[in-house]
Amino acid sequence: MTTPLDILYADPYFIAVNKPEGMLVHRSRISADTVFVLQALRDQVGAPVFTIHRLDRATSGVLIYAASAEAAESLAAAFREKIIDKKYLAIVRGWTDETGTIDYAVRDQDKPGAPLLEAVTHYRTLGRSEAPLAIGYKYATARFSLVEVQTETGRRHQIRKHFAHILHPLIGDKRHGDNKHNRYFWNELALPRMFLHAHTLEFTHPYTGERLRLQAPVDELFQRALQVLELAPYLPVPG
Repeated sequence: MTTPLDILYADPYFIAVNKPEGMLVHRSRISADTVFVLQALRDQVGAPVFTIHRLDRATSGVLIYAASAEAAESLAAAFREKIIDKKYLAIVRGWTDETGTIDYAVRDQDKPGAPLLEAVTHYRTLGRSEAPLAIGYKYATARFSLVEVQTETGRRHQIRKHFAHILHPLIGDKRHGDNKHNRYFWNELALPRMFLHAHTLEFTHPYTGERLRLQAPVDELFQRALQVLELAPYLPVPG
């Protein structure tokens, strides 16, 4: 039996869940998966739900659905107009600058000949550590940063590509990350996930006018990684 999804918010128009890492949002012809967020949530609440936005399989965090097609479009329009405030948490290799903007065009690597698309990502460093992990051959320690990320554009794998571009790849990113670090986290630390989490979603409710701030706690693996890397004190306090 599938573990019930953690429901963060629900009203007659919208329902938000804390998406687990490793779970696809919906069925895909290129995946043999049999469990998906969309179908699981429909079964859990016993009613149709409608997609508004998506998260990658490997990304956890706030994911919001609508109770009707009309409600879905009302919030999807806010996403398109960039009036929704989305914040992510990521654990990356090395010490990042205090703040930064990554302005670097990307393309969908799964579509041959796809054009480059404008992509802009902002970040601020919440904390840095030098943990006693001998991942490489030269040093007995390794450096890491916990960053809070906001995107101006919503390109596929944008955050992952952008941090790889500035040589601070996300820990656990199989496609764009550092294989040596990934293997160490999976095999030596038993932390087999990509450390990207959709932490906060803030928007004005299109029907009630209320300002909503939805926050998703990090899962056990993410919390354990923060402890191992001595980054736990920098995790934002909910509120």
